[in-house]
This record gives sequence, structure tokens and C-alpha cells, in this order.
Amino acid sequence: MYYLLFGLLYLVSLLPLRVLFVLSDIVYFIIYKIFRYRKKVVLHNLSIAFPLKSETEKEAIASKFYRNFTDTFIETIKYISASQAYIKRHCDGDFSLVHDLYKQGRSIQVLAGHNFNWELVNLAVAPSLPGKVMAVYLPLNSEAFERLFRYIRTRFGTILINAKRMKEEMLPHRGTQYVIGLVADQSPGVPSRANWVQFFGRPTGFLKGPENAARRNDYPVVFIHFTKKKRGFYTAHAELATDNAAALPEGQLTKLYVKYLERVMTEHPELWLWSHRRWKHEWKPEYGKIIE
Repeated sequence: MYYLLFGLLYLVSLLPLRVLFVLSDIVYFIIYKIFRYRKKVVLHNLSIAFPLKSETEKEAIASKFYRNFTDTFIETIKYISASQAYIKRHCDGDFSLVHDLYKQGRSIQVLAGHNFNWELVNLAVAPSLPGKVMAVYLPLNSEAFERLFRYIRTRFGTILINAKRMKEEMLPHRGTQYVIGLVADQSPGVPSRANWVQFFGRPTGFLKGPENAARRNDYPVVFIHFTKKKRGFYTAHAELATDNAAALPEGQLTKLYVKYLERVMTEHPELWLWSHRRWKHEWKPEYGKIIE
């Protein structure tokens, strides 16, 4: 199954991007206009994040989101065969902050969100950063697609770390210097073990793992997000969250990350993954105090 899928998509990836965007327009029309894929979830999330926006405004954001969603899917197919020069042309950014931190001899944690197009930025960032670059990911349920995405994501040097086996897979890298990236805005699988923070005015659980690792290892932490210049072309933006994670009170790094997400999502709401059920868990007193 994998080889059939890979072969078919590899041939599709050889098409010019302008042709692939015609396919993206067709997919957009089908999932947004006909099947209305997760539209209730998208509009519900937008209502939580932007309660003062009118229904017309939220519908406009949703429409732009679906276009970016389908563009990201189609662009990712292109990355199966795209050269490193192609990737560099389609994603730029100033990573001097990470280089400066790396020169201090310390490993660095980079935190992103589900902000389009994270697949492209992964491919662009790895050759741009010093030393070993690792990315934590959740494996897909489909074996064929899991192999396909592992192939795409590791093409230019990124080392993938399975989030479900993180302790074991990090062992070979212990004592070495690296840059490790995480997309850390997923809804936690076990809400009672989450850090609970006000996110767009609603108590929301966030994974504890990134903060715990940063404080334990005293990583400098860099936040990163991406903006879209035009179809297929993106810019990565990096900023320092802290250069001394171990000195932060418990929960503070998570709070800083949440405030960062709120800012970039408000500035470019059409670029976030609104189809994800981010607020599916409700806070309960037994989960502990909400971080202020």
C-alpha cells in the first residue's frame, strides 16, 4: 500500500505548483461548500476565540482557513520531490537568534503551533539551523501515511522523535547539543495531567511535557510562527521566550506560550488549524489550579 501511495503522490508532486493549486481549489470547493468538513467545529472554535466578531466575519475567516488548509495539503504533496533550493525559495526567515543561542553551547527548544504551513517550515528550518535538529511528532494511525510523512519530514536532516516514546528515543542524544522543535498546542490526551491556562478567556488544558523538559534541561526557549506572503510562499518569525527556563515558576512558560499563540492567532486567524477540537475538555476542580 505504501509504495502505491508513494508512487502515485510522487508523480503528482512533479506537477507545477500552479497546476496543483487548481487541484487545491477543487478540493476546497468540495470540503467547504459541499461536505462542509468539520465546519461546525471550525465556527464553534472561532466563536470561542472571537466572540465579538459577527457571523459574517467568522464565516470569512472560515473560508480563508479552508483555502489555507487545502493549500497546505497540496503543498505537502509537492514536498515529496521538491529540491532543497525549492524549499528555500518558498520559505524564508531570520534564524540568527537560534544561531546565537546555539553558540553558547546549549541545546534549544523551539515551540510552534498548528500554524500553516508547518510542514514547509520543518523542511526549511533544519538546513538553516546549526547542528542536530529534532522534531517531536505524534505518529499517524495509517501505516502508509505514517511512512510517507516520515519520508517527507526527514528529507533534509530533521530527526523525528515519537512523542509516545520520547524518553527512549531521546536516550541516544543525551549529552549532545541539539535544537528540538515541538508543535505544542494539541489538546492533552489526559486532561487531569495538563497545565490549565486561560486561552481566549476559557480554561484550556495544555501539554506539560514541553515546559517540564525546558525547565529540567534549562533550555533557552524560542517561539516561532509563520506568515503567508502569497500562495506557496511563507516567512518564519522567531522570538525569544526565555533564555533561562529553569528560573521560571511552574506554569509560567506555558502561560507565555499561550499568550504568544493568542497574539499570532489574532493577527492571522486564517492560518491556524481551526478544525482541531481544541476546547473539547472542560476544566474540573480536581485538575488543579488554573495558572494565573
